[in-house]
Amino acid sequence: MGQLDNKSLIHRIDVAAGRTSADLIITNGKIIDVFNGDILEGDVVIADGTIVAIGPYGPPAHDQQVTVWKQPKVINAEGRYICPAFIDGHVHIESALVTPQEFAKALLPHGVTTIVTDPHEIANVAGTEGIQFMLDSTQDLPFDAYFMLPSCVPATPFEHAGAILKAEQLKPLLAHPRVLGLAEVMDFPSVQAAEESMIDKLVAAHQHRIDGHAAGINSNGINIYMTAGIRTDHECVTAEEVRVRLQRGMYVMIREGSVAKNAKALFPAVTERNSRRCLFVTDDKHLDDLMKEGSIDHIIRLAIKEGLSPLTAIQMGTLNPAECFNLNHKGAIAPGYDADFLLLDDLENITIHQVYKNGSLIAEQGESVETPFSTPPTIPANIKNSVHLPPLDTTHLRIPLKGNRAHVIEIIPNNLVTNHLIEEVERDNNGTFTPSNDKIKIAVIERHRASGHIGLGIVKGLGLKKGAIASTVAHDSHNLIVAGTNDEDMILAAKELEKIQGGLLIACDGEVVASLPLPIAGLLSDQMGDVVLRELAKLKEGLSQVGFSQPFNPFLTLSFLALPVIPELKITDSGLFDVVNFHHIEVEASPTE
Repeated sequence: MGQLDNKSLIHRIDVAAGRTSADLIITNGKIIDVFNGDILEGDVVIADGTIVAIGPYGPPAHDQQVTVWKQPKVINAEGRYICPAFIDGHVHIESALVTPQEFAKALLPHGVTTIVTDPHEIANVAGTEGIQFMLDSTQDLPFDAYFMLPSCVPATPFEHAGAILKAEQLKPLLAHPRVLGLAEVMDFPSVQAAEESMIDKLVAAHQHRIDGHAAGINSNGINIYMTAGIRTDHECVTAEEVRVRLQRGMYVMIREGSVAKNAKALFPAVTERNSRRCLFVTDDKHLDDLMKEGSIDHIIRLAIKEGLSPLTAIQMGTLNPAECFNLNHKGAIAPGYDADFLLLDDLENITIHQVYKNGSLIAEQGESVETPFSTPPTIPANIKNSVHLPPLDTTHLRIPLKGNRAHVIEIIPNNLVTNHLIEEVERDNNGTFTPSNDKIKIAVIERHRASGHIGLGIVKGLGLKKGAIASTVAHDSHNLIVAGTNDEDMILAAKELEKIQGGLLIACDGEVVASLPLPIAGLLSDQMGDVVLRELAKLKEGLSQVGFSQPFNPFLTLSFLALPVIPELKITDSGLFDVVNFHHIEVEASPTE
């Protein structure tokens, strides 16, 4: 809505009262009333990018005092539904691998005009400078990006990120008009233990919204989170977890992203009685998935197919996130609300005919309308020079074993959770682990300061038959992660990523098969969205050369194997990490395990 002054408010009141003509009127539409779950008939009257009245609306009566009257622009909705624009309540822009401008261009045709984003990906690489870059990059876009400040940089004290953010670094940013609060608190042990640094952050943000990250946390843990002022969770994987969180007063964010596809499992917990405490989020979504299937619009379609009423599903993608984050001027077709709305051809398929932002057409039938975008900010030099590796050779990747039993990370397709297995593995004549039977090597190499920290492990189910894949997108510390069937291709992949200053890469038989350079913090491309889509397509084609044929995205899956706050077994640059017991463990299993 922007800054409101006396003149603007007087003008809007005059339009609402019929003393002054409107800028825009939408007629002949079916208005979706997200407050009552109903459909209204009437005109939608807009002034200064704000809805000021729901009609009927027309020229004033002859005896009414008129300040100024001219015929406003009229859009005939032709019987279509007038729907509030969608809001994504929790998303990491960096996961789309493009700059905020390109992200906005991709998202707007899908009816999402507002997001609440957590820039903890770039913050883990570049600290407050990275956060400021994202704030600057989202300024003056035809798109509203609100921010939650990263609470856990690094995510845990058991890894090495590019920055450490404490309360004193975050406090000044809380005053920014687009900063809403503290982002996903994922270090539950620090909250439970009332660790001083965490308490400082919670107290600093206590008058703002604080998001949670309660993966695998039981009901008592939710008691602790709520007592600490943490009010949301996007990590539910079962309907029972949804109920536990709702019972204790949390908002539940139902997530459907590129890796974590939890929505179908959670919909059974949503009823007409509790749906107002539920909202939709994507969390992490690659650009190609975003372009192909959509964003919040995609989750709303899923919800309808799973039995939720269209009006309830739309309410969960509009009004609910707005109220959750106190965005009291968004999420509804009502007077005093931003004129961010969609014209829908139907409610069952959520077919978007047009998208309007502040009363201006910005997308039509799946394509962006020509919209002036502000000039992107200059990228600080250190953000474009963030990949620094120590000298590497194959000796750095050896996993010596005395026996043949080891702790193994098992992938669960399309899920952030992994299984912790203890299985027999192969060894060579020198007693070092040898990949076989879909158990391959994985390494996380610290890449911010070339410290030489390298964590090694074994992963099962990634689906590579040969070669290696590597990425500098490795949640949340974003060190370099590489998995492969042989050490030579793994080292080649790591060194090539340093040359291009980050990205995604496939190596096989001593050659680079395909790569997507991500030179902005090792996380974002500096190219247009269509270029990134072509390079992602080449990566997908290149996966066949390493024998990958599984029904999941291996790069996204790989990136989350480094996140030591989601059960059960993960890997950091300090080694294999048991998330359930929250400590590092050896790769080799002891005789008693």
